[in-house]
Amino acid sequence: MTSRNIFLTGASRGIGAVVAIELARRGHTVGCFSRRGSGLEHADVPEALKARLVPLKGDVLDAESVAAALAAFAAAAGSVDGVVNNAGVHIARPSDSQPLAEFGEVMTTNTTATFSVCQQAYPHLVAAGGGLVVNMGSLFDKLGVRHNAAYCASKAAVAALGRCLAVEWAAMGIRVLTVAPGYIETDLNKDYLASEKVRTLLASRIPTGGPAGPGQVARLIASLFEEDIPFLTGETIYLDGGQGMAH
Repeated sequence: MTSRNIFLTGASRGIGAVVAIELARRGHTVGCFSRRGSGLEHADVPEALKARLVPLKGDVLDAESVAAALAAFAAAAGSVDGVVNNAGVHIARPSDSQPLAEFGEVMTTNTTATFSVCQQAYPHLVAAGGGLVVNMGSLFDKLGVRHNAAYCASKAAVAALGRCLAVEWAAMGIRVLTVAPGYIETDLNKDYLASEKVRTLLASRIPTGGPAGPGQVARLIASLFEEDIPFLTGETIYLDGGQGMAH
């Protein structure tokens, strides 16, 4: 397997921290980009992997800080061969009363910032001779979910963005994929998912049972970097236990 240098946003906790550890475990060097820039928080990182996890400080909403972090990572690691756009926000609110500023916050954080990171990473990927970008989507991109108009719209836009960039950048050897998880239990939502009502609901909707753990998302993303499949680009890969197709 070829070792790669991968820039990961939203790396400090939740799914992002688990993805960072899984990529490092497989021999990759990971630029762990977060607002605090303090590396992985609340995560038990094996000593052998710490040298492969490079803390980077900045805000995905600030293109200049993203560019600076990418440049610092490229200087430290030697190149940027891949990107994982994991940073995002989820705010649920009834559509008839959601403030436009809040709707805009979700769209900006989940979609505009993803586009911005891709833009800033582009010259580095070109310089590396190509690479892989994995954007974090959601099962919600194809569902109508009460109180989630902003989140659903933002993730549908992420998938559309991935298709466009995949077509536009293919000639430069850059592939773009969207990974769209369903219900994943993390430290951020475990209390909500622990309720009997929610568990019963998910059991009735997810054919394989659920929710899943973040390790499954991490293994899927890592496998996409591990396998060299030039013909695979522009697609949205759902990791939802069959929920999106079940009737």
